[in-house]
Amino acid sequence: MPIKVQSDLPAKETLERENVFTMDENRAIHQDIRPIEVGILNLMPLKEETELQILRELSNTPLQVDVTFVMTGSHESRNTSSSHLNKFYHTFEEIRERKFDGFIITGAPVEQIEYEDVDYWEEFKRICAWTETNVTSTMHLCWGAQAGLYYHYGIQKEMLKQKMFGLFEHKVRNRKIPLVRGFDDYFLAPHSRHTQVRREDIEKEPDLTILAESEEAGVFLIMDTTGKKVFVMGHPEYDRITLHTEYIRDRDKGLDIQVPRNYYRGDDCTIRPSLQWRAHANTLYTNWLNYYVYQATPYEYTSVPESIKKE
Repeated sequence: MPIKVQSDLPAKETLERENVFTMDENRAIHQDIRPIEVGILNLMPLKEETELQILRELSNTPLQVDVTFVMTGSHESRNTSSSHLNKFYHTFEEIRERKFDGFIITGAPVEQIEYEDVDYWEEFKRICAWTETNVTSTMHLCWGAQAGLYYHYGIQKEMLKQKMFGLFEHKVRNRKIPLVRGFDDYFLAPHSRHTQVRREDIEKEPDLTILAESEEAGVFLIMDTTGKKVFVMGHPEYDRITLHTEYIRDRDKGLDIQVPRNYYRGDDCTIRPSLQWRAHANTLYTNWLNYYVYQATPYEYTSVPESIKKE
């Protein structure tokens, strides 16, 4: 089934070229179906790029997904045009009375700043509190995952000596959990971050389960006991050249950046990198939508189902 987006969203044309089934509002209103409502709080600076990446992942499901893009009102984006934001985005204040089946909180390039010093931290906390009552299941990505763990459980992040940057192998720890159903024992996923959350700190919280981790990159996938909160420490949504673009950008700025590990053949950045993580990324998002969003949400969404509320 399709992703429902506004007819003139720039990502729509790219998705259609990739044979991703999309539909606009006019076609959607003629479908006698209850769509899955998913909000995306996009904190990344290049918002159009992130839109495309996440919409790709949400498209691999038989469900009709109705996407709403959300931005913070307390931070002014300098890398995305105001016309794009005004046309395709809602502030949190504009959607706070709505209910969503699923909600995604992206990463953000603010890892090296203390949480309380991030200019939209107070609003971020209000959004996290709101998801507890207005969202069936929330997926947190990268910085959004670290910040979510800090807000909900008080788990601190720590600075890394060197940026965790590249493509890393991960092992599934608990394949009885539906979120990793269909995963191989080992799978690859990209990381791009300066901070981490330690496994021993996560394991102290009885409400959390680590589902996958890497010997090199640490914990990757965490879920609470209800499936209401999912934390992804990497960037499974990244496309083939995202790490390459980040590397060339930082290298050309003269920053102390290492070649992304396990990414280029022979560490040669002139060789087009292979896309080796898309299948598991698709499976992760499809499992989340199916088992923790769609199957946990009533047809008429008036409140968070009792079955997934935290006891």
